Order: sequence, then C-alpha cells, then structure tokens
Amino acid sequence: MRRPEVDLFPRDPHMSQFGLRAPLGPLARESRTPGPPAGRPAVDAEAREGRAAKGSGEAATLPVIILCGGFGTRLREETEFKPKPMVEIGNRPILWHIMKTYRHFGCRDFVLCLGYRGDAIRDYFLNYHRRNSDFTVDMGTGAVSTLSNGSAEDWRVTLVETGADALTGLRISRALKYVRGDTFFATYGDGVADVDIGALLAHHRRAGRLATVTAVHPSSRFGELSVDGDCVRSFREKPQVAEGWINGGFFVFEREVFARMSEADNVSLEQGVLEDLAHERRLGVYRHGGFWQCMDTYREMQLLNEMWASGRAPWQVWQTCPPAA
Repeated sequence: MRRPEVDLFPRDPHMSQFGLRAPLGPLARESRTPGPPAGRPAVDAEAREGRAAKGSGEAATLPVIILCGGFGTRLREETEFKPKPMVEIGNRPILWHIMKTYRHFGCRDFVLCLGYRGDAIRDYFLNYHRRNSDFTVDMGTGAVSTLSNGSAEDWRVTLVETGADALTGLRISRALKYVRGDTFFATYGDGVADVDIGALLAHHRRAGRLATVTAVHPSSRFGELSVDGDCVRSFREKPQVAEGWINGGFFVFEREVFARMSEADNVSLEQGVLEDLAHERRLGVYRHGGFWQCMDTYREMQLLNEMWASGRAPWQVWQTCPPAA
C-alpha cells in the first residue's frame, strides 16, 4: 500500500501494540482548540447535536467492533495470564467499561476480535450471568437454582477468533462477516473516555468521509507545575495536556474501507489502513477535548482504579448523563 507524503502515524517502539498513540500531524493543525477547564465538560454545537442523535436512535443501530487480541506486553504484570481488555478497573474488566459507554448511547451489538488468551474473554461472557447472580447448587443432583439475576446487561456479544498473530487491520477485516450494514463503530480494548458517541456519529455523517478517528489530548508523562516566581502555586500529577492531538480510537468506519483487503493483507489499522485514508483525504477527525485515558502500563491501571474508587470516574457517563432513548 502507498505511504502518505506526510507520515501521520510514525512508528514508535514505545507505543502499545493495541493502537497508535502518535500525533495526528496535519489533521491537528486544522484547529488548536484546547480542552475544557478542569472540572468543566466541553459543551458545543456538536455535543448538542450528539445528544439529539442519541434520541434519534441511529447510533443504536450500529454495531461496535472492539479490538481485544493484542499481547499487552507493557502491562505484563497483569497480561501474562489474561488479555489486556480483561484487566480490571473496580473489579470489572476495562472491556466492560468500554461496552457500558457505548450502551449508554444506544449500542447493544458488539463484535469482539479475539486473539491472545481469547478464552478468558469467552469464559467471561459465557458465565456472565452466573458471575453476577445469586444461586443455589444441589450437590446431590447437580441442579442449579438461580435466586437473583444480578446486574444483567442486554448486550448481544459476538466473539470472533481473529488469530493470535493477526494485526489490527486484519482483525477488523475478519470480523466484518458478522457485521450488518455499511457503517460501524470500532475502538481499542484498552482505553476509556467520555466521548459523546452521538456527536461523533453526527460529525462523521456531516463530513462524508470513509472513516473518522477521535483525536484526544494525551496525558502528560510528568506532573504539571503552575509557578509564580520561585513559588509553586499548584501541582497536578500527570494531567491531560491542552496542546497536541493523538489517535484515541473511537472510530466510525464505512465498510468500503476494508473491501480492498484480503487475507494476505496482515496490516495494522494504523500503518496499513489509516495512513492510506489520510493520503487520500478520506479520513476525518473528531476532536474530543474531554477525558480520555489508555491503559498501557501498570501505573495507568492504578490511576484508572483510583479514579473509579473515588466515585468520580469521568468516563462513567452511564451514571452522570441521561441514557439514550
């Protein structure tokens, strides 16, 4: 495949295999709108349009593909025996948190691309109701009586074996045989955000491109100091920066994007698909100035768990916003 004149997705040995965390280059230069002030959500015309889209139900008709097959090598403390999407935040896999976010906007059809230790994800969903229910087991007869159904979800989950060594582009291509319609959502299985899925879809429709990527502000690697002379006025531990945009996942794709791929095209979503779309000017960008955080390292896992334990997890939109109609 052709490479773009400007490398929007440079290779970086320190990036997670789940997805590129690289600057969006020229796409970012179209606008440099900073994120909202701390504690204040971004509310603009697109967000209001997104809320209308929730009520319209279009997002609810679209399936969501989630990439769940990578090795998670930078989080080896947790991923030696389970895939990264099964690493827990508050006693629930991060995958559950991602699915809850999409369900808030009406989506209930999920297609999970499995690979590394996929049986852990299969077992989780096959036993989901029993894990969240009270029941009695008669050890003499083996009969099981369910006493309560716990927190049952109404999701429809398709689990697709996409291969241990397949790259992300090929994983999505292999999963499309179970996807109906021409438009679908997709995201990585290791990042949470308070993205307005309705606004994202409305932006994609308005732009009329083959794909849309959600651009986010990355978290800083270092603590941020606000200084006045030789005095520190405030200190924030690894905040989200206000400048620069990176690929945050939360995509919208048209099926046509993957129509030209074959089984021989074992390519990553970033270098093998998004680069070509950017070169052809068919890749749109939705700028999300709110919360976003990936879970590439043990420290990031701890950070997300601390946020959840505080009772103020920014991505928990299903508790803080009205549900989709």
